[in-house]
Amino acid sequence: MRNSFTLLLSIFFAAAAFAQPSNDSLVSSYRRAKNDTGRLEKQKENVISAATIVKIENLGVNINSDLAELRPVVSADGNLLFFICENHPANTKYRSVPNSQDIWYSERDENGKWTEARHLAYPLNTAQYNAVYWISPDNNRMLIRGAFINGAFHGKGVSMVQLQSNGRWSEPDGLNIKNYYKYDRGHQSGASMSHDGKTLLLYMSPEEGSPVNDLFVCFKKEECCWTEPKSLGKMINLPGNNEMTPYLASDGVTLYFSSDRPGGFGDNDIWMTKRLDDSWQKWSMPVNLGSPINTPEWDAFFTMDAGGEYAYLTTSLNTMGESDIVRVNLLEKVKPDPVVLVSGNVYNKKTKEPLSASLVYETLPDGAVAGNGISSPLDGSFKIVLPYNKNYAIRAQAKHFFSISENLKLDSLIKAGYKEIHRDLYLVPIEIGQVVRLNNVFFDFDKWDLRPESFVELDRVVALLKENPAIEIELSAHTDSRGTDEYNITLSHNRAKSCREYILSKGIDPARIVSHGYGETMPLVPNDTDDGRQLNRRVEFKIVKD
Repeated sequence: MRNSFTLLLSIFFAAAAFAQPSNDSLVSSYRRAKNDTGRLEKQKENVISAATIVKIENLGVNINSDLAELRPVVSADGNLLFFICENHPANTKYRSVPNSQDIWYSERDENGKWTEARHLAYPLNTAQYNAVYWISPDNNRMLIRGAFINGAFHGKGVSMVQLQSNGRWSEPDGLNIKNYYKYDRGHQSGASMSHDGKTLLLYMSPEEGSPVNDLFVCFKKEECCWTEPKSLGKMINLPGNNEMTPYLASDGVTLYFSSDRPGGFGDNDIWMTKRLDDSWQKWSMPVNLGSPINTPEWDAFFTMDAGGEYAYLTTSLNTMGESDIVRVNLLEKVKPDPVVLVSGNVYNKKTKEPLSASLVYETLPDGAVAGNGISSPLDGSFKIVLPYNKNYAIRAQAKHFFSISENLKLDSLIKAGYKEIHRDLYLVPIEIGQVVRLNNVFFDFDKWDLRPESFVELDRVVALLKENPAIEIELSAHTDSRGTDEYNITLSHNRAKSCREYILSKGIDPARIVSHGYGETMPLVPNDTDDGRQLNRRVEFKIVKD
């Protein structure tokens, strides 16, 4: 691995339980005895086991060395890997701290190979022991070890860093977790986070100096606050056993963790369980992932990409040094449920310039916030991970802009397997003449009654009008060219009127909104394809006074 240098992160972006495998054979092969006596003999050397199918792959000399490599964290797209190298001469505190631990990273090239690992510089590698716990799907935020205040290391805890417009990471900002120090009093602690950025998983011990950890969960309350740690319950946290290094998969329900609980292969093993409800107390019976993932040695720090292509973990068996980073292509039965990775860029609708903005995605029709993200300050790029079986409204938000939300109907796909979808998002400046398309306003065929999932979208228009009391708007509805002109004018007029009446029901002055139905008279594109006709069927509003 090369020596330390100042990192310019622009290079990143130019990034139900199953049966436990046993040592018995899964398939027994037989052959006739050499003398052809008709007797069948078992051939032990041809037995098919989990270890025969699942192969552990050492990441090689670009990642591993004769030192200890630990705690891999891989990005959702699988192209960026962070890990700890212990006691490397390039580490920030190599000369002053025994067994110094610093963060290193590698990128996966176009051939799928990991590049030579590089050392991260200030402000991430500053304290006595450093680690990345989580990277957001958009690659724009990271959760790191230690509590920092105004950029200075303060003690135990976790902090967030964010990518800046100069390509560097911001100074760490400690998460405000209620009563955190009441729970983190043991010998070790660590964390991970769900892909939606709303749930924090921790391992630690409330017992002073204890080497035995339990798993806890916290939930985001506001921008700066997290709930008090809550135990994951008796199914996960066994008395006297060490539960640690939790990883919540992209589906939000499949949990992997390391434990020395009974039934393992020796030291700590990787186990899997599934969350059964939203209490975070009910889990399926944890199942050992078996050989060759688990060994008689210490196995921990399990992580995956969003597609579940590879799992990465730390092992101390057959290594180049004290411990190495390895990866494994999992069997289907041990993978989490598939998800959709949505990528895109955020743009100013008027100027077409990329924007850095916060992202919100909500489930429809209830409008519940399902997660958050940010777009890159470098090029407006973003990535979010969405589980199947729900419909989502996705939007960016920034001051002085109104967002054009997008709709993703994932319930119709019924877990069709891991998919990647590209969807750009647009923000419209709040100024006279600007037109905003309301993509999440829905009507049944040939009707103008608003469907319930439309209320989330129209409530955003209500909020705009309440926050900007001088604004006046025109609501318009449009159809495609099918049907008579008279029919289309009537249908569009009634749909625009329905939207206006809903907004007025929220206390908005009638003088601030007019509605108009334009039928097929203002198409955006030709009506000669299904896609074109869909684009032309729309509800919009235009700012007519500011």
